[in-house]
Amino acid sequence: MPRFAANLSMLYPEHDFLDRFDAAAKDGFKGVEYLFPYAFPAAAISARLKANGLQQVLFNAPPGNWDSGERGLACLPGRQNEFRDGIAKALDYAAALDCPRVHLMAGLVPAGMSREAAQDIYVENLRWAAVESAKAHLDLLIEPINTRDMPGFFLNRQDHAHEIVQTVGALNLKVQMDLYHCQIVEGDIATKVRKYLPTGRVGHLQIAGVPMRHEPDLGELNHAYLFGVIDEVSAECGWDGWIGCEYRPARGAVPNGTSDGLGWMRG
Repeated sequence: MPRFAANLSMLYPEHDFLDRFDAAAKDGFKGVEYLFPYAFPAAAISARLKANGLQQVLFNAPPGNWDSGERGLACLPGRQNEFRDGIAKALDYAAALDCPRVHLMAGLVPAGMSREAAQDIYVENLRWAAVESAKAHLDLLIEPINTRDMPGFFLNRQDHAHEIVQTVGALNLKVQMDLYHCQIVEGDIATKVRKYLPTGRVGHLQIAGVPMRHEPDLGELNHAYLFGVIDEVSAECGWDGWIGCEYRPARGAVPNGTSDGLGWMRG
């Protein structure tokens, strides 16, 4: 069975954020991820990680003004300085939390801007960020996101993400392969796992049930089968990454709602 990390931005909504670390550890998780840590001092998060024997496996770099609808800065014109400041902040948190990878959201393509122009900015920013992150021995991840949940997002497909990684040409730039997004946009997930995991360009996986983004045993995907495929391919190619559980518990924020829905993981 793969290694699973609890996404604390979505799981355990009945708890305050810092208390979610305790809840995840009690349920047997060994790793955690979330969207953004920046509302909390790194020392406070680090204390929760250490107290619970948890590994921080992933978080996102600052996305711009999230509350106003921004979803990343990497492809936006005129925001390069803010992008670089965000990378510096993310690297500081990654060092404090002993986190080996950070996700850079591409952003929404501005109205009237061509995708070609957005890609030029994106590649330039990624090249700069990869150099800075390599100094800290940190991997950067880019993630294709489906156009239903996030209309206008620049990066939507696995093949495009891998093309970008190859264009940038940095060993520490990798793809965050979210099977939920992949199923909605492309499907054929087992074949894509077999294709892309052996390349060495996949740094992280994520899961959720499709279409409602609840537990992975709810919906149209056969995750038990897919976990077997991941295990098989990992044994062949040496992939040893984490699978982030980035879903909304079907029972919502009721007490033990997340815990009661973990039968898919416990077997």
